Amino acid sequence: MSEPEAARSTRRGALDILRVRRAQRLLDRLFKGLPLASRLRVGLFMAFKAMLASITAYGAGYVLKPEEAFWAAISAVAVTQPHYGDTRGAGRDRVLGTTFGGIAGLLGLWVGGTGDLVSFALALALVTVACWTANAGAAAKIGGITSAIVLLVPATGPRWEVAASRLGEVICGTICALAVGWLVSRLEHRVEAKAEGDEG
Repeated sequence: MSEPEAARSTRRGALDILRVRRAQRLLDRLFKGLPLASRLRVGLFMAFKAMLASITAYGAGYVLKPEEAFWAAISAVAVTQPHYGDTRGAGRDRVLGTTFGGIAGLLGLWVGGTGDLVSFALALALVTVACWTANAGAAAKIGGITSAIVLLVPATGPRWEVAASRLGEVICGTICALAVGWLVSRLEHRVEAKAEGDEG
């Protein structure tokens, strides 16, 4: 790529980021402008999805590893979004971030060991770059948290087990959030269609 083409590509990328941020702000304003009944309906469905997904994930996680089941419930709540498509994206980011974070954390253990801040800083940088390179920037935050858990939180047993266990719990929570989100979205569409029919 020539220098002028690279400059044009960089400008296009900066403009695209600006457009996305404007669109996000516009969507936030539109949602806040909804009537109270509509916001309440969305909030009730969101609460129902989060509650059902987290309880399901906790139960499944408890069967797999009782002392770590809370991670599955946390993952289910974190992944659950108002719209099913957003839940899918959040689930992908959560699994990808946890995977990259676990790998970066294990590399940090190999380089410096548990509690080594330099290893943690390097792992955090590595996971952030890896997530953004994989076009999953939102996963970088989760990856950093996972790296911190693997490198900085005291644990008994082999550290690879901590990373593998965390990934298993995240996958369990994500699967539960996706299943519940898909099922509840069907009900939500019917309620929304009925509400639109009543208003029209």
